[in-house]
Amino acid sequence: MDLNKIKEYAKGYEKDMTAFLRAIVKNPGESCDEKAHVETIAAEMKKVGFDEVIIDPQGNVMGFMGTGDKIIAFDAHIDTVGIGNIDNWKFDPYDGYETETEIGGRGVSDQCGGIVSGVYGAKIMKDLGLIPEGYKVMVVGTVQEEDCDGLCWQYIINEDKIRPEFVVSTEPTDGGIYRGQRGRMEIRIDVKGVSCHGSAPERGDNAIYKMADILQDVRALNENDDADETEIKGLVKMLNPKFNPDYEEARFLGRGTVTTSQIFYTSPSRCAVADSCAVSLDRRMTFGETWESCLDEIRNLPSVKKYGDDVVVSMYNYDRPSYTGCVYEIECYFPTWAIPKDHKVTKALEKAYTGLYGDQRIGAADTLEMRQARPLTDKWTFSTNGVSIMGRNGIPCIGFGPGAEAQAHAPNEMTWKQDLVTCAAVYAALPLSYAE
Repeated sequence: MDLNKIKEYAKGYEKDMTAFLRAIVKNPGESCDEKAHVETIAAEMKKVGFDEVIIDPQGNVMGFMGTGDKIIAFDAHIDTVGIGNIDNWKFDPYDGYETETEIGGRGVSDQCGGIVSGVYGAKIMKDLGLIPEGYKVMVVGTVQEEDCDGLCWQYIINEDKIRPEFVVSTEPTDGGIYRGQRGRMEIRIDVKGVSCHGSAPERGDNAIYKMADILQDVRALNENDDADETEIKGLVKMLNPKFNPDYEEARFLGRGTVTTSQIFYTSPSRCAVADSCAVSLDRRMTFGETWESCLDEIRNLPSVKKYGDDVVVSMYNYDRPSYTGCVYEIECYFPTWAIPKDHKVTKALEKAYTGLYGDQRIGAADTLEMRQARPLTDKWTFSTNGVSIMGRNGIPCIGFGPGAEAQAHAPNEMTWKQDLVTCAAVYAALPLSYAE
């Protein structure tokens, strides 16, 4: 590989990538409403010379370069969250803005920039003959990730029957290489009570009071230590080899957390005792935790056991139709995953990056201090489609993408042109680095 030529080509496509990204995000593209984004991406893939462009029944857009049987895939979810309170924005989130170094708009970091670098990384591969014999490259713009991480890849693997050799997630990584993330799940606790007139509450059984006891135990689960004398041992216990044989990777990813995110109730009136109460829990999981272990952990809390059959602990399901009308129901469980630091895919991406740019993170001047204070190879704070790719299906997954985690879901979202160029170059160099 001529690495200088790869960098030259990537820099040469900066204006094209900028125009492409701005064209995508000029249209809203929230989960289940990504059609305009998909059409823009499909048109660009055809324009730059992809050998095949497909939109599957769920609405994912896939472009292929090369003719081999083995697939190297680059994943970018192309849905966004909403804009929130428009008063918090200094510019129109869809018109966006552009300077010599920056691009602004909803979705430029999270994570439409990734599809842009993926498309042009594949173009550079074709320009310079960088696709190894026996391989083809797949760049996919996936839908519904913000609603349900990984649902798209469950569809691609199980229904489209596409199983890559490995996948690069192009979620923003602040100039680093990310090899894992904590998982998450959405838990619901339902508590039954009996209503009565509020003037004589002793005649009823107040479900809100029962839930109050349970919530104190949930809070303890998040905040307690794991000492022998602690009745409700905190989630920090998973960093302790006494409780978790996978403690080393757990320490790499960080401890799990749990918090109450929603509360619901039913009552005949404001002057009656509540006859039901329910809460949603956001549960972040580290290595060594599963959906079964997390549900059992809640079921075994002292207050939950105290109220017996009046309490039901369950997991949410997702069944919202995609923009094509496709319903693909799945549990709201998003497994923890981490690719080993010495895995062939990890080493190949590190080799491609360091050959091009050295052994530190790079970026725009205003990002360097923060980026270079962190190791080159690290992990995400948030969740990605890797929960399905590797978490559910065991396909090796690694992360490298333009933009910053801190820009995700924030007002005044922006990204850097330099990141688009850097990622396109690294993507272009990766297949041969891997195949050597």
